[in-house]
Amino acid sequence: MSPSTAHRRRLRLGVLAGAAVTALTAGLLGAVGAQAAQGCEVDYEVTGEWPGGFIAEVEVTNLGEPVDGWSLEWTWPDGQRVTSMWNAKHTASGETATAESYGYNKRIATGDSTAFGFTGSWSGENTDPTGFKLNGRLCDGTTGEPTETPTGGPAEWDNAVDQVAAMEPSTNIGNTLDALGGETAWGNPMITEELLQTYKAEGYNSIRLPVTWDEFTGPGPDYTIAPERMERVAQVVDWALENDLQVMINLHHDSWMWLDELPNDHDNVMAKFEAMWTQIAERFKDYPEGLSFESNNEPQFVGKEGDAGDPYNEELNRAFYDIVRGSGGGNADRLLVLPTLNTNAAQERLDPLKAMIDSLNDDMVAATIHYYGFWPFSVNVAGYPTYEEVSQADLAGAFQRTHDTFTANGIPVIVGEWAILNYGVTGPEVVEYGEMLKFFEDLQFQARQYHFTTMIWDAIQFLNRNTLQWHDQYLQDRISSSWTTRSGSTSFDRIYLEKAGTIGDVSQTLNLNGLEFEGLWHGDTQLVEGTDYTLSGDTLTFKAATLTRLAGDRAYGTNATVEARFSAGVPWRINIITFDQPVLSDATGTNSLVIPTQFKGDRIEQMEAHYADGSNAGPASWTPYQESNVSWLPNYNGGTITVPTSFVNAIRDGEPVTITYHFWGGDSVDYTVTKNGTTVTGTAS
Repeated sequence: MSPSTAHRRRLRLGVLAGAAVTALTAGLLGAVGAQAAQGCEVDYEVTGEWPGGFIAEVEVTNLGEPVDGWSLEWTWPDGQRVTSMWNAKHTASGETATAESYGYNKRIATGDSTAFGFTGSWSGENTDPTGFKLNGRLCDGTTGEPTETPTGGPAEWDNAVDQVAAMEPSTNIGNTLDALGGETAWGNPMITEELLQTYKAEGYNSIRLPVTWDEFTGPGPDYTIAPERMERVAQVVDWALENDLQVMINLHHDSWMWLDELPNDHDNVMAKFEAMWTQIAERFKDYPEGLSFESNNEPQFVGKEGDAGDPYNEELNRAFYDIVRGSGGGNADRLLVLPTLNTNAAQERLDPLKAMIDSLNDDMVAATIHYYGFWPFSVNVAGYPTYEEVSQADLAGAFQRTHDTFTANGIPVIVGEWAILNYGVTGPEVVEYGEMLKFFEDLQFQARQYHFTTMIWDAIQFLNRNTLQWHDQYLQDRISSSWTTRSGSTSFDRIYLEKAGTIGDVSQTLNLNGLEFEGLWHGDTQLVEGTDYTLSGDTLTFKAATLTRLAGDRAYGTNATVEARFSAGVPWRINIITFDQPVLSDATGTNSLVIPTQFKGDRIEQMEAHYADGSNAGPASWTPYQESNVSWLPNYNGGTITVPTSFVNAIRDGEPVTITYHFWGGDSVDYTVTKNGTTVTGTAS
């Protein structure tokens, strides 16, 4: 199929008793008796195609006896290749591709289905496979016994690569057992079995359970962990395993509470670390392999930045490894997860951990990093309010390096935390919503390409643990869709229309992400191409008459939401917004300032601050563009902008500072702030 042909197509190859032998050479094998009847149906669908690449989804329905382990094989007719695969293990030999089950999806009952997907490369033509087979047995239009002795799947997982893959997707249950002051001290309810069941029902296969142990640990030399703490952790682990969730536990905030003093108090810190892991390993050594251990969280060491910290990180990781492996029982081959220094993905942080893991010669060890995006984008500082090329390159570089160092060499990778820094369910928007969605989608796509398992950091900002409902169902739909496929977007999720201005045509750029654009919808009404909008290449243009109709009475704020739909994934929402230039008023405060603000439908993109001589003002003195939440706190519902104490404390006494608030609608508004002692005055321009 040429690139100009429709990108989405489906090939259904069936095996039914008495059916013609035309379509399918496929099979399923399992741990079944010699006379077990076998047969299947395969639905092969190309969901997206672009020059040189494509995405395909494969669904296998078992028509025979239940199977316990499967391997689906096919031959490419035009030299295509699988480049990455999810929900199955991929191997290749020449033109032949094979997808093998994981432990978690190896069993398929009669009449049930399993599915996997992959990205592929092609040139010339991209012809669909004409047949499938399994371990040499052709599906010849009948159900019958297998022609070879079934091998079945592993009891659980053969190695760390398999187990880590089976953990995807995953989530943290943060700010709970890791909270200082007790499980509920940071505002979350206690973990319940119902919470874990909710995560499982929503498609998660594992949880990372951060645990801070220090407050429940006695003095040296024994450093005894309080029994009630150990048993509470065990209770949550039990619930997770009973509900078919893998679970990973660690030493969490201990990393900065006392572990970071390793260079300055070496012997005492090591004694405490070793005592803790000795007790944890002993308590859980007879647990099933669905429980894994992570050495510690985001290791850091006082006064030892950069390369100087790597030896200390290795010392902790080696002590952890030796203690757990030496404790016997299931710990002899339990999955152990080792962090880079600061869980950072710089090459100089990856290399020392790679060398250490190589020296262990243990195929049940995984590496872990964390990724919250390019830092200036993730906190909105230094002029990076959008997910632009620099931010995209930072993600691509971090994941490429991590893949090339670990995954490409047989060491699985867990992205133990990811999200946007300071993202929460209340408070101002740190990163613009649509730009955050683009980042989330790109991160999950690249993680799939590189076979990383991702554990989103959820400290209650995604799932409301009191109601067990998502705070933002649309956001969760985008996240869960990204586990298996891409979603499209446009260059911005907002169209701003000035209230008194003449409405004209507005163009945006489509980000197809390998998919096909299927049109625009307003509610249940499909907009008409050529009348309501035009499409030229990847340029989508909304007609002025359409925007005028959607804007209605042009009240400030969002007047309508249009969905851009694509051949896969979740539709992209574009908000039609009426606005005028915001109006700020004079104000006075003590140590901080609350500015009365009429936002008039607009929102702040970024904040710039200068002294009269043009030099930068504010905590981030290296840039004129100051950090969201640190230097500016808008309250759009309450009609205020707060200049917080953190900004006021960083500016010089008696010297006026010109703050420029840049708004997404295109306006910029200047405001003068002056500090005299503890008094802060603000004057509108």
